[in-house]
Amino acid sequence: MQGVVRKLTTTISHRRVIGFRLYCTDKVVDVGQPTPASHPQLLKDGELTPGISSEEYILRRKKLLELLPEKSLAIIAAAPVKMMTDVVPYTFRQDADYLYITGCQQPGGVAVLGHDCGLCMFMPEAKPYDVIWQGQIAGVDAALHTFKADKAYPIRKLQEILPDMIRGSSKLFHNVQTATPAYMELEAFRKLVHNNNVRDLSVYTHQLRWIKSPAELKLMKESASIACQALLSTMLHSKTYPCEGMLAAKFEYECKMRGAQRMGFNPVVGGGPNGSIIHYSRNDQKIKHGDLVLMDVGCELNGYVSDLTRTWPPCGSFSSAQEELYELILETNKHCVELCKPGASIRQIHNYSVEMLQKGLKEIGILRGIGSSSYHKLNPTSIGHYLGMDIHDCSMVSFDCPLKPGVVITIEPGVYIPSSFDGQERYRGIGIRIEDEVLITETGYEVLTASIPKEVKHIESLLNNFCYGIGIDSQNNLRATSN
Repeated sequence: MQGVVRKLTTTISHRRVIGFRLYCTDKVVDVGQPTPASHPQLLKDGELTPGISSEEYILRRKKLLELLPEKSLAIIAAAPVKMMTDVVPYTFRQDADYLYITGCQQPGGVAVLGHDCGLCMFMPEAKPYDVIWQGQIAGVDAALHTFKADKAYPIRKLQEILPDMIRGSSKLFHNVQTATPAYMELEAFRKLVHNNNVRDLSVYTHQLRWIKSPAELKLMKESASIACQALLSTMLHSKTYPCEGMLAAKFEYECKMRGAQRMGFNPVVGGGPNGSIIHYSRNDQKIKHGDLVLMDVGCELNGYVSDLTRTWPPCGSFSSAQEELYELILETNKHCVELCKPGASIRQIHNYSVEMLQKGLKEIGILRGIGSSSYHKLNPTSIGHYLGMDIHDCSMVSFDCPLKPGVVITIEPGVYIPSSFDGQERYRGIGIRIEDEVLITETGYEVLTASIPKEVKHIESLLNNFCYGIGIDSQNNLRATSN
């Protein structure tokens, strides 16, 4: 064995052998975010962010330049840091357009894209004090070598270099959502604004982001799978712990234990009448026995989000009124999913859902007529939205636009009857939504959230055959017991 060790240490001079394990003593450069060298468990060689290669980012820039008019310039600022208190920031999340074009996950930068300059990145400079407290950040070297920018400068050079770039352009596009005074107060920028030659860049970036690449779809499927597993475990957990806050915490825990970085949005966990509040987020109530709970949840995995909703009775069985309404929403969900195909539009699917729900609610006796005003009090939402890097993705793309393969949408019919509803008492305070993620394919659709049950009999069987949810910890305990 000693001879083997000596041979290994001689052959691999830059590695050391201790306890029969190899570890590399080469210095890995910290660029402030994971790289294949620093985080081989997250990124493969050639990837700039997990699952997305450097070549794909370069292709995105090329496609954006093809959309930009001649002699125009695009400016995209990174998302700002938002403070919770004077010294405590909220968790940072990068602007989707900036991330889509650069791959940089850090604040403080401004990217400029043009036909003449290619990708030019103005990067923040790390001060020794900041490095001590916050760690390394990506600078000029990272912009050139990691993010593959054509040019890069420290951010302090922006006011010196960017004005000439703007003056050489007849039209300017920028991301209005993250616009910063650093460039907006430049005289050259203000002159183009005065001449009405400044536009929102999102009209182009959303067009590109609308249709997902194979690599993006792989991440979206993984994100959906994590959310489905987490929600299933949470459903099982709900019978023992019927509290909104606990269920929200359980879902977040299960997602993060499976690799998600954060929630896609603040979980909606509405028990009983709270389920009729569409974006309810207090999550501070105990769920009464016999009430439904509506959970609208999603997670973010490496820049791509999931979004799904299920409604169920933690006690294990639907009441007759709950089941009657639930079956109407379920049938609407299934029929609308079947309409998802190339050439259809969200608007067409929405209009169909309105007709179906109005008819069903009238037959049940909840609606006295087909009037749109009374219906929209019970469901003021759209049947769905685009999904991708953001929850309500690509908002610049019309809901009238014919769907294409590679587009991901949600299908989420619902009914929200407040406790003050002027109608039959048995329906008051019931909120139901069933939401699925749907990928448009060449031949039709693929439901990315199909693994989470939504049939009444399946939900009741699930809840009544398991008194406690099997989550990450329980799975590990089961494996340990069987070994």
